[in-house]
Amino acid sequence: MAELPRDIVLLVDDSPEALGFLTDALEQSGFSVLIATSGSAALNIVERITPDLILLDAVMPTMDGFETCRRLKANPAISQIPVIFMTGLTETEHVVHALGSGGVDYLTKPINIDELRARIGVHLKNARSAQSARVALDAAGRHLLAVKGDGNIHWSTPQATRLVNAAMGSDDGMDTVISTIAAWMKDRTASTIAVAPGGQDVLQLAFLGTIGPDEYLFRLTASQRADDQVLRQRFALTHRESEVLLWIAKGKANRDIGEILGLSARTVNKHLEQIYVKLGVENRASAAVKAAHVLHET
Repeated sequence: MAELPRDIVLLVDDSPEALGFLTDALEQSGFSVLIATSGSAALNIVERITPDLILLDAVMPTMDGFETCRRLKANPAISQIPVIFMTGLTETEHVVHALGSGGVDYLTKPINIDELRARIGVHLKNARSAQSARVALDAAGRHLLAVKGDGNIHWSTPQATRLVNAAMGSDDGMDTVISTIAAWMKDRTASTIAVAPGGQDVLQLAFLGTIGPDEYLFRLTASQRADDQVLRQRFALTHRESEVLLWIAKGKANRDIGEILGLSARTVNKHLEQIYVKLGVENRASAAVKAAHVLHET
């Protein structure tokens, strides 16, 4: 029977004694332990290896645990990893500081190992539940994103990010989406919002509802245009073929078109084969020119 992989705990502390004690205890409890003796070392480690949980000393020289946590949480790839603070600081303001910088919990030193195991177990379980929900959304290929009340992105599925970047033709297309949502947040009356950089309507945001006290869920779709219908009627195309041709005319690559329309690269190619036949052309460049000519006539 194959051995189950161990959960990875990143232990961040500048004290050799604490590192030795906690490493032994965690390894005996069945965890794999990574060690960092400073905040900067921790940031370097998570660039290469993604831990399941981080134990972080609050008081360290140069970069303290609070600043380290803020920088960890600023990285979208690891922002969901639970961070438990270890601190000898027990004043309320220090606890608030720890939680405010992104920590999910704190333990006071000296660390009680039984309590540490229990806290780790709870937060790993919670993290897996949240991750499972996001993975389920990702696997379904949904173009979803959630924002906080201030308009900033809380999370988004990879499909949503790729759709935005493909439709906007930019790797920072999400900035325009954020500003559009921020404007909507002022009155929150419309259920559908157009994302129209430069007056060109390229995406639609549908508000699906609130999923938390300060979390608003949206679904993204590529805008449906009258141009689709023009191409469909002129060349006797199917709805999907007209959508593909429209994006070809706008200079999008097959991969981008697939992301925008939720199609596989193979399906995009199949549609292109039919488009070439119906337009009487042999390649995408000729198809794009012919489509652009028709659109400029209208």
